[in-house]
Amino acid sequence: MLNAEQISFFKANGYLLVPGALDVQLCSELQDRMWGSLPVGNSLVREDSNTHVGPFASDLSSDDPTHFREGYRWLNRNLGVEEVSIQLIYSDYICAIAEQLIGGKARQVIVNGTPMGASGAAWPGGPTDPALGTQGARGIYYTLPYGEKPREPNACHTDGHPFQLGVVGLIADTPEDGGAFKVWPGSHKSLFGTFKHRYDQPRIPFYDHLPAFKGISHTGEYLKEIDRLNKEVEPVECWGNAGDIVFWHHRTAHMAGHNYSGTIRQAILADFWNEQLDAYRSKPVSIEMWDDWSSEIKDAGEIYSEEFARNQRLVV
Repeated sequence: MLNAEQISFFKANGYLLVPGALDVQLCSELQDRMWGSLPVGNSLVREDSNTHVGPFASDLSSDDPTHFREGYRWLNRNLGVEEVSIQLIYSDYICAIAEQLIGGKARQVIVNGTPMGASGAAWPGGPTDPALGTQGARGIYYTLPYGEKPREPNACHTDGHPFQLGVVGLIADTPEDGGAFKVWPGSHKSLFGTFKHRYDQPRIPFYDHLPAFKGISHTGEYLKEIDRLNKEVEPVECWGNAGDIVFWHHRTAHMAGHNYSGTIRQAILADFWNEQLDAYRSKPVSIEMWDDWSSEIKDAGEIYSEEFARNQRLVV
């Protein structure tokens, strides 16, 4: 379980690194399932790292929202409802930590239930919410190495579907600059009041001439704050070893990091929420952003040591 300093850090910064939280044997099994999901005789060879450099060749590209392969992104959402994924990311240990933060009983997941993306794509071709009806983890998310691709700037965003707490777990060692999840510390607080609803987001059909991103309509205040975060706040890169995880508040700005290493970034993503989500999801934002979280979060004083901040990579 989390101690007071960990809870305080999460409340203040909107994320928390927890090393060694995943079963590494299950991580290995999940890697096997991921590689086994590719078409037979494809050009991506597991044992040959030279073939791992993106972008995906045309023979392997797929716009299927449940098993997406395009550019440098490989997302297998079907695996998110398989037993190995649910045992891994919804273990008793991880669920206990999540419930310590969100308060109340965490959502129920269903083995072999409906995967994320089953209702349609999230980006052009949408604007269906890919999380609609999801009954397991988001899925397994890989990022291929960029190779000789020029470096790109960081660009944060927030997610559009209603959830309370996100978690990203590394299922393989991920080095610095290797595509790990990045968060903008403190952004959950500066962004919270820029939304119209606590969890939901207004959606409109996706057309180039309408003010929406992937079907999501953002306020001017939100867009202004995202721009400020990109210009003024240094993101924290959540690299680490297989088994390490990061919890993050649903309004924390984040991105999938650019992968300038020689290895594939391999991670599992999942969401948590308590039984109050449906009652709160469409309510307007209030001054108190922790109304429906645990008493431990509400009472936390946002006090932590410099050493702890260093361990969380907030300070160098």
